[in-house]
Amino acid sequence: MTERFEIFFNRLMGYEGGLGNDPDDHGGQTKYGISHKSYPYLDIAKLNLERAKEIYWNDYYKPLKIDNFINDRIAWQLFDFGVNAGIGTSAKMLQKILKTTQDGIIGKITLEKVNLWNGKYPLYIHFISERIKFYYKITDNDPTQMKFFKGWMFRIIEIPWDL
Repeated sequence: MTERFEIFFNRLMGYEGGLGNDPDDHGGQTKYGISHKSYPYLDIAKLNLERAKEIYWNDYYKPLKIDNFINDRIAWQLFDFGVNAGIGTSAKMLQKILKTTQDGIIGKITLEKVNLWNGKYPLYIHFISERIKFYYKITDNDPTQMKFFKGWMFRIIEIPWDL
């Protein structure tokens, strides 16, 4: 595991809580952000922090190739959105912004376009804008999800919960 991963994991744990089972959370029982829906074979209640860390490293961070991103802000946004909405959704959103093939896989072309970005606005700003639209669409389609909206926005703009 890398230094960047350790930083990102610790930040992520600031947003993801302990054990919960909110009836409006489509993931079902969740601990450290790991849901029963995504990991039905795990005993979520007994999940420890070290195992959660391994899951984030192997199933989110590495597939998104986060250490290959030069810019920390776009790296964080991609990782955090991958955790929250799925790595394929996160990668496709980035690829849409980059106007490249939206296959949901971070490969050589996507990485080159990200790391050579020279747009008028920073790439992470475009990504944040798309994330906000994504969550508005969720809450427009399912009003029960509105209770999660504030937390999603805090994550997007990187505001800690303790403010």
